[in-house]
Amino acid sequence: MRIVGGEFKGRKFNPPASNWPTRPTTDFAKEALFNILSNKFDFSQISVLDLFGGTGNISLEFVSRGVKQVTYVERFRPCVRFLQSLCEELGIEKKLDIVQGNVFKFLSKSEKKFDLIFADPPYDLKQLSSLPELILSNNLLKKDSTLIVEHDSRHNFSQIESFKELRSYGNVRFSFFNVLPAK
Repeated sequence: MRIVGGEFKGRKFNPPASNWPTRPTTDFAKEALFNILSNKFDFSQISVLDLFGGTGNISLEFVSRGVKQVTYVERFRPCVRFLQSLCEELGIEKKLDIVQGNVFKFLSKSEKKFDLIFADPPYDLKQLSSLPELILSNNLLKKDSTLIVEHDSRHNFSQIESFKELRSYGNVRFSFFNVLPAK
């Protein structure tokens, strides 16, 4: 795992277990994603929700690039401990709100609103096909905000009304959804 931009650019982190149920976003796909996002957002002005956060790869990238508050949600305790340790090492504990728990319970209970939500669920998650609509219907996004769902080629979200575009990087797909201001 490597931070590809910002304050911690080039820093490498090695999760302590090779048998974790994680699949970190590749550096190639992550760099492409953040090139898109840096043209759309002023990172210092947004709040981010990272669902199925795994090793914290995406959360750390957002913090490195200047996001002041990232909420990370992951149920696998060793990943949570790993990220907590990295936050302490980097001195960024106040920039990351780390939530250990079930993403679906978090979605149903959270009252906070975000400018950007990134979801990187397991590609074989049974609820993956309904995840974008579930997130969008739980009113967690501010107006004129973005949801990004990482997935593989088995999923197609283009029929969802707020779907904006699909970007492909090798086997990784990012589906973008926009929540537009009310007319």
